[in-house]
Amino acid sequence: MSKPAGPIPPKLQAWIQARNRHRDSHAHVQMARELGMNPTKLGSIDNHRQEPWKTPLPDYIESLYLKRFGRRQPEPVVTIEQQAGALQQRKAARKGARQNATPDDELNAEISRRTPASRRPR
Repeated sequence: MSKPAGPIPPKLQAWIQARNRHRDSHAHVQMARELGMNPTKLGSIDNHRQEPWKTPLPDYIESLYLKRFGRRQPEPVVTIEQQAGALQQRKAARKGARQNATPDDELNAEISRRTPASRRPR
């Protein structure tokens, strides 16, 4: 597993810290992200062995994921580091496309952004 070239964005960094803090697998972190959970609030959901009525965090995430998506875990498990690398590649591709664009392309994009759809020429 290689590290991404640049720094990891703060939103993804919070998930890396939560994964390390709660000793979750990459699949559990991805499931929690897809469920829309907050990485800073996972501690209140986690069972600290003092609360026997609570389900352990991985089991709780799996049960919610199964209930919402109908499967035990995501089919392609992608790590946070891989997601950060893909995000940086997309940003670099957009930046390269923007630098290679002609002035006419920029002008047309600006016009289409400012003109309401009903007034654009067809």
